[in-house]
Amino acid sequence: VFTWTWPRTTPERESLVSLDFRPAGGGTELAFLHQQLFDESVRDGHRRGWTESLVKLEQYLLEG
Repeated sequence: VFTWTWPRTTPERESLVSLDFRPAGGGTELAFLHQQLFDESVRDGHRRGWTESLVKLEQYLLEG
């Protein structure tokens, strides 16, 4: 669990990110939760960013 903020532009908009790693079959399952976001627009932007990052991470792990 960690806090998330953009210190240069909106330091007052602190949110909370939780990661939970669980064994799953021959690998690991990640449960990801980002809470306390400022509004729906911010939520949607983070959803796009996190989704793109996690897809890239999955591709990297599957290739390696």
